[in-house]
Amino acid sequence: MEKLKASNISVCFDGVSIIEDISIHLNEGEIVSLLGVSGSGKTTLFNVLSGLNVPNSGRVLLDGEDVTGKSGKMSYMLQKDLLLPHYTVLDNVALPLIVKGEKKKTAREKAAEHFRFFGLEGTEKKYPHQLSGGMRQRAAFLRTYLASEGVALLDEPFSALDTITKTAVHQWYLDIMKEIKLSSLIVTHDIDEAILLSDRIYILSGKPGRISDEISIDLPKPRNNSLLMTDEFLTLKRKIVEKISFAG
Repeated sequence: MEKLKASNISVCFDGVSIIEDISIHLNEGEIVSLLGVSGSGKTTLFNVLSGLNVPNSGRVLLDGEDVTGKSGKMSYMLQKDLLLPHYTVLDNVALPLIVKGEKKKTAREKAAEHFRFFGLEGTEKKYPHQLSGGMRQRAAFLRTYLASEGVALLDEPFSALDTITKTAVHQWYLDIMKEIKLSSLIVTHDIDEAILLSDRIYILSGKPGRISDEISIDLPKPRNNSLLMTDEFLTLKRKIVEKISFAG
């Protein structure tokens, strides 16, 4: 079932075309990556999907409803975790529920129910500076999940992590997604990450940015980081590198 659909999206700023005629879709429970070089318009497209920017042409549908230019319909997680330093972890995670109108006590109770499942048990009363980078990202992802209406936009959510931490968080993310099945669109520059996490990959290239390819990732699940050393993975990676190089 199709959760999110963007049709013929084009954006211009000051007479300069940034993205042009982009059409993508995201199915229920699917993880899709948007892969491309810097400057190809990935963040601009995300700002349109989230309702922060209105496109010059095209429209965005969520569960069949036109949400073009309407913010707050989808959760949006940026590269930085943006946890509020003076809030406890529990209050940070509960914040979107409070914004939606829940009473603080109820919001805290609902958020606390998810802490064990998200590997955050025992951090409720801590402050962000007391957590590791990986734990902060878990808290940010839980906050994103609670804010979502079934769709999450993740803009380079793992790029700020060191390699070892990123490897562990990737595995955690895959394990979590098997259970919550949150429809997710991920912006990334990391080809390995895109292949490991995704059901499909869109390649965005050129100036203005356009979708140059759509690639299905038919590698077996469940996946873990050992996949990165297989012949199947390396063959697929070479194919994507060639397509990005050709498109660029």
